[in-house]
Amino acid sequence: MGTGHAIPGGPLPEGRYGRSRRTPRAMRGWRLWVFALIAVLISGTAAYVGYRNLGNAPIEAQRVTFSEQPGNAMEITIDVNRSEPERAAVCIVRVLNAAGTESGRKEIYVPSGEERLSTVVRSVGRPVTADVFGCSYNVPKYMSTPYRPTG
Repeated sequence: MGTGHAIPGGPLPEGRYGRSRRTPRAMRGWRLWVFALIAVLISGTAAYVGYRNLGNAPIEAQRVTFSEQPGNAMEITIDVNRSEPERAAVCIVRVLNAAGTESGRKEIYVPSGEERLSTVVRSVGRPVTADVFGCSYNVPKYMSTPYRPTG
C-alpha cells in the first residue's frame, strides 16, 4: 500500500480527508448530561401541569335533577362540593337540545356555605337535558356585588 492511502478498517489520514468527525469521549458525556437534565425538566413540568389540571378539583358540582319548564326552559338542581366551603364560587350550568348541542347556559352564584342550588335556564329551542359545565372560585365582579343582575 502506498503512502497517503487509508488502511482498511483503520483511521483515515487527517491531511487528505479532513478532520475526524468523532466526538471526544468527554464531549459525549457532557451532551448526555445536558440531554438528561432537559428531559428531567420537561418531564417534571408535564407532571406538574397534569396534576394541576387532572388532579382533584378544589370545587366541583353534580346535577341532582332537571325538569322541563314551559317556554323552552329547564330547571336544574345541583350539589356543589368544595374544598373551602367558606368561599363563594360560581358554577356554569347549561341545557342541551335533542342534537346534543348547547342551547342555553347560565352562571350561578354559589354563596359561602351553600351546597344545593336550583335555577331555571332558558333555551333557544326545546331543551332535552341539563348538566353542569364547571365551577370556579373566580367569581366575576358583577356577580359578587350586592346588586347582582337577575334573570
